[in-house]
Amino acid sequence: MHDHRTLLEGRVKRFVDDHLTPALVRARTPLSLESWEVEDEPVPFAEAVGQTFSPLSVGSRWGKPWGTVWMHATGAVPQEWSDGGALPEGTRAEVWVDLGFVGNPGFNAEGLAWRPDGTIIKGVAPDNYWLPVPEDGRVDFYLEAASNPDFGIRGFKPTPMGDKATAGPGPLYTLRAFDVVLLDVGVWELERDIWTLNGLMHTLSVEDARRHAILHALQEMVDAVDPSDVAGTAAAGRAALAPALASPAVPSAHQVTAVGHAHIDSAWLWPLRETVRKCARTFSNVADLADADPDFVFACSSAQQLAWIERDYPELFERIRTLVQRGQFVPVGGMWVESDTNMPGGEAMARQFVAGKQFFLDRFGVETEEVWLPDSFGYSAALPQIVAASSSKWFLTQKISWNQTNTFPHHTFWWEGIDGSRVFTHFPPADTYNARISGEELHRAARQYREKGRGTRSLMPFGHGDGGGGPTREMVAAAHRTASLEGSAQVQIASPREFFSAAEEEYGAQAPVWSGEMYLELHRGTYTSQLRTKQGNRRNEHLLREAELWAATAAVRGVADYPYEELTELWQLLLLHQFHDILPGSSIAWVHTDAEHNHARITRGAQAIIDAALTALAGKGEQVLLANAAPHVRDGVPALGLGAPQVAGDAVRVERDGADVVLDNGLLRVRVDGRGLVTSLVDAASGRESIAPGGAAGLLQLHRDEPVAWDAWDIDEYYRRQVTDLTDVDSLEVGGSEDRAEVTVTRSTAASTIVQRYVLERGAVSLRIEHELDWHERQKLLKLAVPTDVHADRAASEIQFGHVLRPTHTNTSWEAARFETVAHRWVHVGEPDYGVVVSNDSTYGHDIRRSTRADGGTTTTVRLSLVRAPLYPDPEADQGRHELAVTIRPGALVPDAVEEGYRTNLRPRRITGGAPVAPLVTVSNPQVVVESVKLAEDRSGDVVVRLYESEGRRATGTVELTDGASGVQVVDLLERADGYGAVPCGELVDGRAELSLRPFQLVTLRFSR
Repeated sequence: MHDHRTLLEGRVKRFVDDHLTPALVRARTPLSLESWEVEDEPVPFAEAVGQTFSPLSVGSRWGKPWGTVWMHATGAVPQEWSDGGALPEGTRAEVWVDLGFVGNPGFNAEGLAWRPDGTIIKGVAPDNYWLPVPEDGRVDFYLEAASNPDFGIRGFKPTPMGDKATAGPGPLYTLRAFDVVLLDVGVWELERDIWTLNGLMHTLSVEDARRHAILHALQEMVDAVDPSDVAGTAAAGRAALAPALASPAVPSAHQVTAVGHAHIDSAWLWPLRETVRKCARTFSNVADLADADPDFVFACSSAQQLAWIERDYPELFERIRTLVQRGQFVPVGGMWVESDTNMPGGEAMARQFVAGKQFFLDRFGVETEEVWLPDSFGYSAALPQIVAASSSKWFLTQKISWNQTNTFPHHTFWWEGIDGSRVFTHFPPADTYNARISGEELHRAARQYREKGRGTRSLMPFGHGDGGGGPTREMVAAAHRTASLEGSAQVQIASPREFFSAAEEEYGAQAPVWSGEMYLELHRGTYTSQLRTKQGNRRNEHLLREAELWAATAAVRGVADYPYEELTELWQLLLLHQFHDILPGSSIAWVHTDAEHNHARITRGAQAIIDAALTALAGKGEQVLLANAAPHVRDGVPALGLGAPQVAGDAVRVERDGADVVLDNGLLRVRVDGRGLVTSLVDAASGRESIAPGGAAGLLQLHRDEPVAWDAWDIDEYYRRQVTDLTDVDSLEVGGSEDRAEVTVTRSTAASTIVQRYVLERGAVSLRIEHELDWHERQKLLKLAVPTDVHADRAASEIQFGHVLRPTHTNTSWEAARFETVAHRWVHVGEPDYGVVVSNDSTYGHDIRRSTRADGGTTTTVRLSLVRAPLYPDPEADQGRHELAVTIRPGALVPDAVEEGYRTNLRPRRITGGAPVAPLVTVSNPQVVVESVKLAEDRSGDVVVRLYESEGRRATGTVELTDGASGVQVVDLLERADGYGAVPCGELVDGRAELSLRPFQLVTLRFSR
């Protein structure tokens, strides 16, 4: 047979373009339109419909950036379309809207349609531009049209559109259509048949007989449909394709569980307020699909988004509640938002699950067991334990498919955390969380699935995401057509729970294990971008810890009420801003401006709770007290208590040695040279020099930072090729007192001024380096270097409830790709009996590498990424003033690192009062660290204590509620004991419980009173 394949495939495409698509609509008529433009921020429906509307016509320009125009459409189905009052068989009347759509759904104009009675119809957007017409044929509805700027990712050039103040007055869009149309359902179904078969055909090998059979069927379809009477002959075309669609999949075909999904970023290229409306548009579309198709299932992962719907769209929320009961709207994820997992602290990460799971339980009675994080930028090695502690058991991600260097070796596997906890994990091989259920996507899922021969199934989230929109009727039609189709994977629409249950039963006993972090080999700049947002997060994590501790202590002691509502509100606001495009610093300017304002609000609220509780606890008096919220003794004050400070140690001495300045407090001796760099740092206990020969700590290094793509997200490896050491000094001043000595160094670049202040305090075992930046660089990265004279083959970096060890060499491609890493409050490099700790109060990005000197010795250099200056999506990112601090502690081991991290971030408070206050909770072993003390969420008055083993070795200890307790239970993160409690816990004696912990084990104790 002659090969006319290319010609025949072209014939099918032209037939669809020239004849089939135009025949979808048999007739159309425009609606009457009028509009009212909202002056500033969106208004509720009731307010909008009471305004004075003006005539609007198709072809009009509309919509300033971030604006809202309410459009009122009226009309009716023309009588001439009907025959005896009924529309022609095989047709349906719909309203089709084109607001001037450009690009992808979710990234430009969108709308939400309302009935005159204030109930929601559905959303409109590209690919989902239709609205139903009531049975009586009369059209009367309002469309809340949002003129969001087109932020399609087609380059990474600076744009003013990310802020209302710079976006300009518009208008942005041209209204193209607002019509009642007569849809030919038969032609639409034929188009779906062709789309499915044509997509499958192009995935098959040209040697595959099935490919040629499909092409033959498509040719018969083209022959059967008369271009001059497509409507009348569409059924014949469908009949020609029926055998090809009916040919079943082979028994060994890969099985795909398709889950309706809309990965709505809670903020990104739009502000939080617009996300609320995106959720309403998307969820109303979902409700419409669910009502039309009882097999349709949709998964929603963020409790915050449903909380917004409950608050602002109560009628839609009740529709969702009904769909949840029917099993068609499925809460998943169990988190408040799809958060970043690299940077949130331990307690905050735990609270994501506490807040999220509790919301789903309270509103829907659903226990979410699957953690759903398709798009977060890498996954902490502590996460499996936190997932398990929340009584969840499954985990899903997709983002690891974005790796630049190494292909992740598994799709279904057990993920093991730092304490040994494991969670059954799936990584969809289709490599997308925005699938359309196309032939190409199904083929990719089956081809790339790495568990072939053992496992047979994968999950495919389908629906427009990022900017919302969700599944469409076309996607659902594709799923039904590929339920069993020869040459294709088999598709079943089902819930994530159904998938995970089946996958674990099939493959769980044989699945491989991935141990440790799932590091994303991309988006490494997110550990540093938007410093103010990161500082707000770090500050408020510690303030809320303090607020709960002192409020719980005051409540148990009977001197104040516990502020449940205020704490819940503040925690939820903090958790929202840990979303994976807010905390990482990858959003538009508006988002980060909001974040800074909201973090300031959290700070004020937490500070007010702290002040009130401490005032009540300390009572009246003039005695100077230190409130120590840290889990370690400070200045003679016990952990978690209030006492009189007792600062020990020699006075700080300052000496001049030529151009050098030497600071000495009897515990540390610091030498700062004329360049304002630390050339010597010796702890008295060991007498050992910690700074590498020829090296200098405190060195600021300025790098050119121009990634190939994804400006705010990425730091590319080649940034290290161009570096400027900032060694020139504008001024160097020495000052201070016997309690605190300072060397202040001022430096400048062409655009920025940097003040470094080396601080040594009485009794301090670490050198504090305070930075004041007036930062005006563009596309630059500022690093702080600490070259240590230690031979460290690996570095310890703090993560949630423990630390992770990473090699300092680059033996493999996996290690080479990990050139920028995340750490929380500290990193430690060392030898078995000696090390150096570098702690920080607000940054997360680090690079740690080992090198060999000419003298044969080894230098292990710790560098912190202090600040960046990307141009997209916020062209003013990080511009302006910043303050941050770093400490260096020599002669330190990992336990010292843990203590130093808290010391740097949780500084004691000096207050006046009547008398010291004993801690509410004590622990006999400092290796066991108390992370949280609070009252139980159920308001029973029980005291909840969350703690963990901090050093990576076994530990025993006694935990005591000093005011006495009638009982103690080991509970999950949601403070439930039923079915939970694998931690050995001795009997309660006089309010004390004995614990035995494995390395890094996380435990939540509930003391009843």
